[in-house]
Amino acid sequence: MTAALARLFTGAALTGCGAGDGGTEKSAAELLDEANDTMRDLRYVTVEMTNTAAGGKVTMRLRTDLKDRCTAKTTWGGKGSLEQIRIGETDYVRPDETYLENWGGGPVADVRPKQWAKVPADEAQPGDGLAACTWPFESFGKVKKGGATRVGDREAIALHVTDKTDKTGKADTEGMYTFYVATEGKPHLLKTVYKGGGNVTTTSFSAFDEPVDVRPPASAQVLDKEDVAG
Repeated sequence: MTAALARLFTGAALTGCGAGDGGTEKSAAELLDEANDTMRDLRYVTVEMTNTAAGGKVTMRLRTDLKDRCTAKTTWGGKGSLEQIRIGETDYVRPDETYLENWGGGPVADVRPKQWAKVPADEAQPGDGLAACTWPFESFGKVKKGGATRVGDREAIALHVTDKTDKTGKADTEGMYTFYVATEGKPHLLKTVYKGGGNVTTTSFSAFDEPVDVRPPASAQVLDKEDVAG
């Protein structure tokens, strides 16, 4: 199954980090560290990501407990979508008909629409379209303050980050991350935007600490890995 999904998701990777609270008083680095701490303390969050590149548009929505229980849906523009439920060490994966038509040829092609494939979570590989329930909130690169703004209904500050992206330590001169961090209430990271290398990737965070009810599909709708690969 993993081989059938590999190399589909090629969007720019984002590392969640940010800052915010009293943006005119604290340094950019202090804002960044404060936001990282706030996000790492969360028990639940919803993540929505959109990547636009020359090859098309990919969207992903993840609702997670930031540990090992989450639901996700990844959609490739014009090429179908893949739903996922992860509970501990098990993934339940359901492709739609358009996905099967476009990416058939591997074991997942034997799964009919509206059926879920049950597979070990440790078989997921980077690039196969399956999400991890965890999300890293880490500092990196050089950060500078931007201006005050609003994200949805919350006041925020923009922080611009240049990341060192190669082994020589040379900064990525083509790309820039902008982190939008709440300056009212808790300093949540509200949104990140990456622009560079022909990619624009926007990641939004919401539903902070709103519980996520993750349950397996009905057993009648589930095919075990052995049935799918048979």
